[in-house]
Amino acid sequence: MPDIKQLHDSEPFCHLPADVFETLLAASSTKKFPSHYHIFNQSDPFTGHLYVIKQGLVEITLLTPSGEEIVVDYRHEGDTFGCTPIFTNESYTGGSRTVKETECYLIPQQILLDTVRQAPEFKTFFDQMILDRVRHLYADIVSEHSQKALSGVESYPFKKRLSEIMNTPVATCHPQQPARKIAQQMAARQIRSIVVVDDDNQMIGIVTCRDIIGKLVSVEGTNAEEVTAEQLMISDPHTMKPDTFMYEAMAYMVGHRLKHLPIVDDNELVGMVSMSDLMRYRSQKAMLMIGSIEETETIEGLAAIHTTLVRVGNTLLSETRSAPEVMEILSYIHHALIKRTYALCWQQMVELGHTPPEIRHCFLIMGSGGRREMLLGPDQDNGFIYEDFPDSMQEEVDDFFIPLADKVVHALDYVGYPLCEGDVMASNPVWRGRLSDWKKRIKDWAVNPEPHKVRYSSIFFDFTPLVGDPSLAHSLQSIVFKSIREHPGFLYQVMQLNLSHKVPTGMWGRFTTEKSGDNKGKLSLKKGGLIYIVDCLRMFALEHEIRALTTLERLKHLTNDNVFSSETAEHIRIAFEALSFLRLRNEISLLQNDQPASSFIDPNALSKTEQDLLRSAFHAVSKLQSATRSHFGKGLS
Repeated sequence: MPDIKQLHDSEPFCHLPADVFETLLAASSTKKFPSHYHIFNQSDPFTGHLYVIKQGLVEITLLTPSGEEIVVDYRHEGDTFGCTPIFTNESYTGGSRTVKETECYLIPQQILLDTVRQAPEFKTFFDQMILDRVRHLYADIVSEHSQKALSGVESYPFKKRLSEIMNTPVATCHPQQPARKIAQQMAARQIRSIVVVDDDNQMIGIVTCRDIIGKLVSVEGTNAEEVTAEQLMISDPHTMKPDTFMYEAMAYMVGHRLKHLPIVDDNELVGMVSMSDLMRYRSQKAMLMIGSIEETETIEGLAAIHTTLVRVGNTLLSETRSAPEVMEILSYIHHALIKRTYALCWQQMVELGHTPPEIRHCFLIMGSGGRREMLLGPDQDNGFIYEDFPDSMQEEVDDFFIPLADKVVHALDYVGYPLCEGDVMASNPVWRGRLSDWKKRIKDWAVNPEPHKVRYSSIFFDFTPLVGDPSLAHSLQSIVFKSIREHPGFLYQVMQLNLSHKVPTGMWGRFTTEKSGDNKGKLSLKKGGLIYIVDCLRMFALEHEIRALTTLERLKHLTNDNVFSSETAEHIRIAFEALSFLRLRNEISLLQNDQPASSFIDPNALSKTEQDLLRSAFHAVSKLQSATRSHFGKGLS
């Protein structure tokens, strides 16, 4: 018989009357599955059971239109899976695969149906797992796009998670194990790292070939029989979770100069990933593109890579159910291109005889780039922060950074990032300066919130460091928060300007489109909806001094801080995802037809389902606008 307390504490069984639960418990059993075992596959016939995880970790998978299997969710201890066919008797809509050895409670279908008859509210839990109407609309449209999209670039590696590529079981050793035995163990298994565990089998460090060479082989007089793992190891190594996307791990490992990364779930070591594991996928076109960015030696080469982003975006959008995930991946590629462009320009400056001043500096990107929400046609929003160097160094700093800034913005324009129409670029002295200079500007914006300054702030407040010393950006963020605290009326002025327009829907849900010009008969997904979500959540994030940058990360923090209820946050999230999806799909279509990227669409050209989705999203945006006006207008309007 299953563990009564653990099962009773799991949803939705914790709500059942005692006698009903006892009956269900008596009919249940437990079963263990080995690591990386397919419990059932997509389209398999129903096994006749609901699964509740007693111990372990399970991946939920889906097949893409091209036949690739991608992980879409994870289920942990106490979570259920395999519930869809219980009330329909249909085949499974997705697959399930264990990440590590997993034990599940198996509850027969018939006892669940009997339970529903005795406690009808029991079925509510499973009903709530079905997406709400807006989510349904969104999923249907994404699915339709997936079926139609052409997979011109193999983007599946982007969507792989570490659980799908990690090596397991992980080779381990005791802290007192001699270096010679460690080396022999590595050679026998043809591995280049080993995890050091204590008597409780908890990871305390990692030893790599580099450690053995650097601390043993290259040091005269050392004895491989006397030097231990504890002396060689790197303590408390960096780790990641098994549900981390491969592209995130690659960026993290490159940023931290890691060759080996232990994979940990709930403090349990479940796998190991090496940089070579990740780089195996460079044979895929999309990953090869990312790998080649660092190797590209010319601005022309970077421009050629930039032209492939449309194909990458199209394929990513066809193989994911989350537009924000696509934006984050695209932003990662954009950031890599911008950083490489910057590095080449810096190299050119040095080759021309310019000497960099010995100061700490940071190259910022702002707007959608700072939020990691870049699509396919972003322009430039960038600037420089310097440490507070003495006035006597100003000429030396300008002699290097002014021509560098000019070189960078024009090189980026050539690569594919147009010059900002509002001149929000490092080549403009307004967007360069010491921390003290930025402090004065921000205070001026807060004290004198003229319209153009408010517009500047809306772009600037999404800044993130891209090159240089990130601590300068962190200090600048603290200056922003302090200024907002000292001038709370500034956010009211921001609200007044940013929310001066309504969403483009009128009476009876009719869409309000442009009356003239190039976009006659169209509406802007950005200016009509997305920008309001971004602006509103940014205002709340500034007020609550939240450092998160992406719109959805801010929403999550604000929900945790009880600024928004979970239900309201879910409506905002789906609206943001839906509008982002429609906008990205539209940009892809335009660029594929040699037209410039645009957020303007003809709503009447959409299907009825898409129009319903758009109305629902705009309705959620309108409610967010009202809540924002009410909050920041208290006592000031």
